[in-house]
Amino acid sequence: MSPKSTMQDRLDDIVDAIEDQFEEFEIDYKISRSFGELNLDVAPANWKKAAGLLRRHNDLDFEQLIDLCGVDYSTYGKGEWNTDDAPNTGFSRATNHDDAGAAVTEKRFAVVCHLLSLTKNVRIRLRTFCEGEPPLVDSLYEVWNAADWFEREAFDMYGILFANHPDLRRILTDYGFVGYPLRKDFPLSGHVEMRYDPDKKRVVYEPVDIEPRILVPRTVREDNRYLSDAPESEDNDG
Repeated sequence: MSPKSTMQDRLDDIVDAIEDQFEEFEIDYKISRSFGELNLDVAPANWKKAAGLLRRHNDLDFEQLIDLCGVDYSTYGKGEWNTDDAPNTGFSRATNHDDAGAAVTEKRFAVVCHLLSLTKNVRIRLRTFCEGEPPLVDSLYEVWNAADWFEREAFDMYGILFANHPDLRRILTDYGFVGYPLRKDFPLSGHVEMRYDPDKKRVVYEPVDIEPRILVPRTVREDNRYLSDAPESEDNDG
């Protein structure tokens, strides 16, 4: 690949390589482009195989795992920040959803990898949707060792299990924490609160005593500079 090739040329070469290799290894996929990057979706059964091809094949060579994270699509498309019909006013007005855990799509949890090919100067976004409850997908630790702590974080925050991970345990939450904080059905205020008890001379945990709500700014102003129908300003000569 010529160093003077354009981004479009590099993306075309990567797409051609993916088509050739994935067809040879019988991997079903869906590929798209956005913002100068490639988006690649594969089935969970082919997750590790697809990652291995992207990492090791000379025509692909995505040697760097930039990030791996979980995604919860359960409330995807819901407008919980639209507070026009909220029962309260002011800073604490909110639209509460009792069905926050109801899935909008059949596939709720996904794992997303952001990959970089240093030799080809191309990025790709690899995604798969997990199956089962709890959600389960193969670990990519054997493909990129950097996946170790990323997968632990996805497990801690979303409850996604990674098969064959060498040390899958919580990494951010406290000992004995119950639940997964980044799931859309987890309350913003949490389930317990922590405080120091001067009588017991230790930290104690208690159920939260505040009502769950969504906080929004007291006043939201529209900037006329970004409105398509805003009149153009006139220069004053006087």
